Amino acid sequence: MTARRIAGVPTATDRTEPLIVRPRRARVVAWMAAGVVVAIFTVIALSLKVEEVFRVGDQVAMIGLGVVLAAGVLAFTRPALHADASGLRIRNVIGGYELPWEVVRAVRFDRGAPWVSLELVNDDLVAVMAIQRADKEHAVAAARALRAMLGRYGQAAGARPAEVGADPS
Repeated sequence: MTARRIAGVPTATDRTEPLIVRPRRARVVAWMAAGVVVAIFTVIALSLKVEEVFRVGDQVAMIGLGVVLAAGVLAFTRPALHADASGLRIRNVIGGYELPWEVVRAVRFDRGAPWVSLELVNDDLVAVMAIQRADKEHAVAAARALRAMLGRYGQAAGARPAEVGADPS
């Protein structure tokens, strides 16, 4: 199965196709930042005076440190959401969740919130960092598609798709 996308915006119109969402802007910024970190550490390493105080090994270690830090920055490209009839698989920067539709009460995209949250039947909130406000229309379309799937697959548990920008009260 492949995810249905129209002009890069995910939709959930076909009942058999999964919804796959990844943040856009955060991924671009993270890749650019990682490149800058490696470049800065490489310039610093090459500017070290060899044979006076530092050795070639120190230069290689400095570049290696830049690569390790860049890998840490690239952790921000990790968020993803995969939703289908069986449930949701959410991967955030650190950790992830696999949830059946029955435990999701509402999809929330509150005003000012940086990303979508899922309200669970036990009153917990689960962040979905894959749908970020910084992605603007893409994020709104993804939240609406996720709500449509909740309405389709979560109604047996009394799920209520919350409105975009709805107040938590």
